[in-house]
Amino acid sequence: MSDTSAPGSSGSDDDHLVEQPKSAPVNRAEAGPLDENEANAVRPYVDLGGVKIVPRPDLHLRLEVEEGTNRVVAVGLDYSGSTLQVQPFAAPRSSGLWHEIRQQIVDQIHKQGGTTRIVNGPFGPEVVAEVPVVAPEQPGSTRIARFIGVDGPRWFLRGVIAGEAAVAGEAATRIEDLFRSIVVVRGTSPMPPRDLIPLHMPATGGADASPTAV
Repeated sequence: MSDTSAPGSSGSDDDHLVEQPKSAPVNRAEAGPLDENEANAVRPYVDLGGVKIVPRPDLHLRLEVEEGTNRVVAVGLDYSGSTLQVQPFAAPRSSGLWHEIRQQIVDQIHKQGGTTRIVNGPFGPEVVAEVPVVAPEQPGSTRIARFIGVDGPRWFLRGVIAGEAAVAGEAATRIEDLFRSIVVVRGTSPMPPRDLIPLHMPATGGADASPTAV
């Protein structure tokens, strides 16, 4: 469920947008997800362009690549029996994107025949979705996914959680901690709100970062 850009408009950072408050934990700047200017400068990270990931044991990183363009459009993290897909987007300075994007996710899932509910999670409002699985060997089956989002300074970070962490318990706590540890690198170049902040392979090509096509 990766999109190359969040739904929306083009233009400068603050043009033609419906003003919505930013949606983020009150301690985001301390507990994460972090902006590049808030991160520990000496901490080791895997640099993927728009995001930096803290390496940890048993964490497997996948880059999801758009067919035809070979553009990296999402980062997949396999950890603790669960998966976390993340995408960083450009956002306005003063208003948030999560309110609007959250509703668009709900509408999209309903069109696919799934069901959703909005719950208040550790990062604020999130979408818990039951999505039909298209698999001939499993007719009528569904899977659970959690859609989380955090508005930061001039960026928005979206996450999709699947596997054990989509339900609850210790696995959810570990994936949520992983999401908090992500550093978003917005950069200084002008970008229209909702455009995907560019991602790339790590310079060393390590950290299990073998690209997979979406």
